[in-house]
Amino acid sequence: MLENLKIPSVYDGFLFLAESVRNPPALKPHHHNELELNLVVRGNITYVVGSRRFTFSQRTLLWMFPAQEHQLVDRSDDAQYYVAVFKPALIAGACRARRYQGLKRKRLNEGGVLHTKLDPAAFDLVRRTMDALVEDGLDPAVLNREAGFGINSDFTFEHHDPDWLNAGLRHLLLLSWRYQRGPAVGGGSALHPGVSKALALMGDAAGSDELAILARRCGLSPSYLSRIFHRQVGVPLCRYRNSVRLGRFWEAYRDGSRGTVLDAALDAGFGSYPQFYRVFKQAYGTGPRESH
Repeated sequence: MLENLKIPSVYDGFLFLAESVRNPPALKPHHHNELELNLVVRGNITYVVGSRRFTFSQRTLLWMFPAQEHQLVDRSDDAQYYVAVFKPALIAGACRARRYQGLKRKRLNEGGVLHTKLDPAAFDLVRRTMDALVEDGLDPAVLNREAGFGINSDFTFEHHDPDWLNAGLRHLLLLSWRYQRGPAVGGGSALHPGVSKALALMGDAAGSDELAILARRCGLSPSYLSRIFHRQVGVPLCRYRNSVRLGRFWEAYRDGSRGTVLDAALDAGFGSYPQFYRVFKQAYGTGPRESH
């Protein structure tokens, strides 16, 4: 799915620090016209790209190219990772020398995810560069709560010093690419076709995510789908499904047409308010009414 990140014209991209403890899940496959860069600051994050699962740990720098469909499927409870995106115009203007031509590609011919594990000194430099750029940005709590910057909401990214941010994004792009060590695109774990289909079906708001229905549509028994999903994706299917439902809740609640918190929760697929409350508090450490 092609997502419009709705980045205002004054910005050449955006940058923010995502944190598991306050960043709503957005668990669906997508791509966008912008080049995306992640730096794992703490913990680990897991993506599904194509039919393979990739887990990245602290100090990993990774790239998602514009035509590369990717899906965040899990994060450790302590995960912190920077997300930067760069508009095509910034890349075209900044990347003139031969060594930077790889940044202009739309996809990886090799498949997988281009990534590298930074040594401590390089990690510290890239992280400090990112830290400096977000100092004049919006409150991190706001950026995490509204993650997506326009996806399924009217929120758009803002920064108090666009010129500083744009200059910094250009520097960050070239600096990070200089630390990319070779074509590290391998690794990852192949997914069972039924698991890949289950991920796609749960990402489709129009379909039912009840286990029995999901398993039937994947051509597997409910028990086998649950076991293989947990083994291959790394999280129990019920936990992943609840994260998807939380994402739907935020979409429905921000839309404003669902009325109450309960209406939005039921619309997202939760069977009752107690179930929704339990899942919400487990994810964010506080009840839904205290979080907005």
